[in-house]
Amino acid sequence: MNHSSSASPKRVGTGAFVEDYLLYLLARVSHVLSGEFHNQLRRRSVGVPVWRVLASLSGSKGETVTGLAEVCLLQQPTMTKLLDRMVRDGLVTRTQDARDRRVVRVALTPKGEGLAKELIEAARQHETTVLARFPEMEAMDLKALLRSVLDRETRPNAA
Repeated sequence: MNHSSSASPKRVGTGAFVEDYLLYLLARVSHVLSGEFHNQLRRRSVGVPVWRVLASLSGSKGETVTGLAEVCLLQQPTMTKLLDRMVRDGLVTRTQDARDRRVVRVALTPKGEGLAKELIEAARQHETTVLARFPEMEAMDLKALLRSVLDRETRPNAA
C-alpha cells in the first residue's frame, strides 16, 4: 500500500521531502503521541527525563549511569546531574558495583519504585488509548518491528 505524500494534505511551512521521509515521520509521531503523556507528567510535576529513568529502572536491580544515559536518550553529564537531583529527592540510590568498584549502579528507592509504578500504569493507559485510536498499529505488531530495528542497529558491529 503506497502512503506517499501526495495521498495526504501538506502542512503549511513544510517541504515535500519531510512529509514522506520515514525518519521524520517516526520522530514526529513519537513527538505528538508522547506529548499527550508528557502533559500527564507535567500535571504530576514529573519531568520527562525523570520519567525515563524511573521507567528504565523499574524491575531492575540496578543499572550503570552510562547504560541509563543511553536508554534515556541523554548525554552522560546530563544524566549525572539528573541523578544527583533524583538522589536528593529520594527516588534513586547510587552504589558501587560489587565486581568493579569503578562502576556505579543506580537503583530505585521504595519511594522511586512507588512513583514508577504509578507512572507506568498511566503510561499503559495512555498506550491503550492510542492503540484504540489506531488499531492498525497493533494489528501490524509495530512494537515487534521497532524492537527488531533497534536490536539490529544497536548490536555491536552493526553497520
